[in-house]
Formats: sequence, structure tokens, C-alpha cells
Amino acid sequence: MSPSSDLYDEARAILKTAGDRLGVSVRDAKLLHLHSNASFALPGAGLVVRIATNPAAFARVAASIDVTRWLACRGFPCVTPADIGEQPFTEHGRVVSVWRYVDLAVGPAHPGAELGRLLRLLHTQPGPPRPLERLTDPFCSVASASEEAPDAMPEADRIWLRERIVALREQWNALVFPLPLGLIHGDAHIGNLMQATSGQVILGDWDHVAMGPREWDLMQIHYMYRRFGSATDDDLDAFAAAYGWDIREWAGLDALIAAREISGLSAYIRTAPGKPATREQLSYRLGTLRQNNVTARWASAPG
Repeated sequence: MSPSSDLYDEARAILKTAGDRLGVSVRDAKLLHLHSNASFALPGAGLVVRIATNPAAFARVAASIDVTRWLACRGFPCVTPADIGEQPFTEHGRVVSVWRYVDLAVGPAHPGAELGRLLRLLHTQPGPPRPLERLTDPFCSVASASEEAPDAMPEADRIWLRERIVALREQWNALVFPLPLGLIHGDAHIGNLMQATSGQVILGDWDHVAMGPREWDLMQIHYMYRRFGSATDDDLDAFAAAYGWDIREWAGLDALIAAREISGLSAYIRTAPGKPATREQLSYRLGTLRQNNVTARWASAPG
């Protein structure tokens, strides 16, 4: 959202306008997340409203809506878009999507195994009816964000990041993926698992759904393990067992993690000018990357 404004206030204003458009009250709105999306639960209306912080997100959000609706019809356990008419739509230049609210219980007891099971099921699905973007270059978003947000970081960091992207693109293009290309979630980690009060475990946050290498999905839990400690060794073993293949046996895993470390900076770069805590975390991450510190723990996006 615009660097000159407070992100939360801007998101609340957009939420109010979206509520008026939908004819629902937003008085009970609860902020769930404020980073790559501003997400608000509206329990009274049974909805979740998501506002993309990337102004160019319309096609990506539209794809997430179409694919999750299709997957749900096929019985795949995922979040589903609300039946509120044509969506996504724009408010004040931002992309808004509306989803069905899910009553959540405590997270799954065995998240590694659950994630492996869901990805195995996802990766058996055919290509969806609508054409999807192909993941051929995971650096496009971060490269454009770094050039479009000049106040997000010092110039020395911007130059380093530009050079790092060039080097990682060469590594990416040299990778030989052992698994067949197909439908991928794009951001499949434990934090995107949700357990409903019914007991069903579902997969959320489909903003990066694409056609691409399945290894990109299988890498995510290892990236989160390394940088955030959000998985355990037992989770990694259970994940591999449930999926049926262990990506740790493939020499390209570290190259994918390095690519993910950089590609994940795009939302931080876009929101840093209007969110001091995000700017601080961005600076810290860039510092550890420039020092080639592969074990430094990072913090999740401050809400």
C-alpha cells in the first residue's frame, strides 16, 4: 500500500468501503494478518476479506479464487472463495478478495505429516481448467519491488540485491528437477495449514498457485525450518514419509532455499516504507544474507 500512509489505517478504510459494497457490517472486523495481504475476519458475516498490498496482484488473486473453487469441487481441502458475485474487485486501487470464514481449532497435532499428505494429494491433481502462470523465474516480484520502492533500503543493499538476483537466476536456470512439472501451491508451509473445528485440516493462502516444479512446494518446509524454526526434525521426516519422496536427497535443495530467501523479500520491500517494524526486519534479513549467514533466525512478518 502507499508508502506515505499507515498501512493499517489504509486497510481499514478499504475494508469499510468493501463492506459497504458487499452490504455487510465490518464492526466486528478482526485483523488476522498485515503483510503481503491485509486480512480481516468478519465472523458475523462468515467472511474473511483480504486486501493485497501489491497493486499489481489482480491476476494472481483471480487465479487463486478460480483454482480453489475448482479444487474444492474436486474434494480437495482448501480455503474457498465466498459466493458474493464477481471477484476479485478493486477498492481505492487495491485488489480485494472475499473468502468463507472457517472456525478454527488448535493447529494439527502432526503438521509435517499433514502437509506432506496434502501436497501429495495436490500434486496428483490435473492442471486446472483455467490457464495458470508458470513458475519460470521466482525473482520477478522481488526485482520489480526493489526498483519501485526506493525508500525501502539503502542503495548499497539495493545494488547487492540486484547482483544476488542475477547470480541466483543462473543457479535456477541450471537446475534439473527430478519430479514432473505440474500444479503447485507455491507457498506450502506449516503456517498455511489450518484445522477447522470439524477436525478437517485445510490448506490456505493460494496467492502463489502456479504450474511449476513440485520441488518448489517441497522446499518450503525446509526453508521455514532453517530460517524460522517453525518445524522440527520429526516434522521434516514425517513430511517426507507422507509425501513419498525426500527432497533432502536432491542436490538442488539449497539452491531452492536460497531462491526462496530472496523471493520472500518482495512483500517486505513493498511495505517497509509505511511499516517501521517491517523495514527493520528487511534490514536484518539483508544483513544476514550479505554476510552469507545461512543459520541466522529470522522473525515472521510483524502483524
